[in-house]
Amino acid sequence: MANGSFRSAADPMLVQYKDEYFLFATNQGGFYWSKDLSQWNFVYSSFHRLPTDDDQCAPAAYVSGDTLFYIGSTYRGLPVWYSTDPKSGRFKRKIESISLPTWDPGFLLDDDGRLYLYYGSSNEYPLKVVQIDRTNFSPVSKIVNTIELQPKLHGWERFGMNNDDSTTLAPFMEGSFMNKHNGKYYLQYGAPGTEFKVYADGVYTAYNPLGPFSYQKLNPVSYKPGGFVQGAGHGGTFQDNYRNYWHVATCMLSLKYKFERRIGLYPAGFDKDGTFYVSTGYGDYPSLNPIKTNDHRSGAFAGWMLLSYHKKISVSSTDGDNMAQYASDENMRTYWAAKTGDPGEWLQMDLGGLKDVYALQINYYDHKAIQYNRAMDLYHQYRIYHSSDGKKWTMLVDKSDNDRDVPHDYIELKIPINTRYLKIKNLHMPTGSFAISDFRVFGVAKGERPEAVSNFKVDRSKSDPRNTLITWNPSANAYGYNI
Repeated sequence: MANGSFRSAADPMLVQYKDEYFLFATNQGGFYWSKDLSQWNFVYSSFHRLPTDDDQCAPAAYVSGDTLFYIGSTYRGLPVWYSTDPKSGRFKRKIESISLPTWDPGFLLDDDGRLYLYYGSSNEYPLKVVQIDRTNFSPVSKIVNTIELQPKLHGWERFGMNNDDSTTLAPFMEGSFMNKHNGKYYLQYGAPGTEFKVYADGVYTAYNPLGPFSYQKLNPVSYKPGGFVQGAGHGGTFQDNYRNYWHVATCMLSLKYKFERRIGLYPAGFDKDGTFYVSTGYGDYPSLNPIKTNDHRSGAFAGWMLLSYHKKISVSSTDGDNMAQYASDENMRTYWAAKTGDPGEWLQMDLGGLKDVYALQINYYDHKAIQYNRAMDLYHQYRIYHSSDGKKWTMLVDKSDNDRDVPHDYIELKIPINTRYLKIKNLHMPTGSFAISDFRVFGVAKGERPEAVSNFKVDRSKSDPRNTLITWNPSANAYGYNI
């Protein structure tokens, strides 16, 4: 790319297979699996048939018995792959070429054994569904138009970074995904564009997999326009081993290129009235791994607050305009970069006083990177030290023997540490300079919690009821607001 190499993962599809989790995403040269939704392992398994094309965009997968099926996006026909040992990376072709032009596909294997295929990605045409034969994947039913965007009614479906662009393009509708819950069908879709922080997922419901579908009153269901990680669209919903629902979604970065993206995972569920919801509040803070059945209406937040916001940063060197303060501004689209990627480059943070630190997150960025396509020899190595006075240092984290690629590395301390200063020293970068978009620190600080806001007002526009102005009096000592 003109702006240099960069990482991207988007359009995720996550399925449960034999009590483990398999995550597929756009053009990854393989896929990921996990036992606990936290530690992920990459399996190289290239499904590309058209290597200069986008044929592994927004892949789909489903499980039937002991078999996992997989397909990419296609307008010209692609194989349907299958495996009974997916962690090996070895897949066989069930069929050589599917007959339908299925871009952004999504499968539903219904309780009665019927298989449905949902697909479509367009700013002009509706999403479609068809029942297909489980042997040759050819249509069994008529192809049915399901839903289409209505931006004149639904403000969140409007194009633009703030749903405020009605001239550049019509909004895009894509990313079909279907769940069945208590006999009801929930058709999820992404809009209005993957390059925007307002990228979100909505849902329509029906009592038949072919429709007709009705717009759920609570929409969008997956929406995250603020925070460190923004955007929560084009995803899918699944249950973990404890029957908790989760929603995996595409998050916006779009710094070097509009399709530079990340993947987020958020608690989800259905309330007593059958309303589908996704809890994205504090979704980019430490969250609890599932070890039992939980009530996801309150999310999965661990309760540790951000201690690093706008804290003073000192560094070993700076390359150009990528200044030190960008490493603590809670903005994934800014970053600090050292002049080199050599061992010994460092970043130091002053928390402003002694704080109880529970967890750290190192968010690297690709600055002057020269890696294109996936390689299996990419890894980060570093050490983190802490000090109470800035003079006497003790090693806190040792990743000197790490052999994994960890662009957003999260470290949860076994025992919280009471400290003021933290310093990360680079040992090895997989490519490019030592660069960090944010060095995030989570824990507990002494003092009074901010008071609740006052004079909260919601004023809806009379000329355009899709627009609402929300105002309130600020709360002393608060650094952000969760609306």
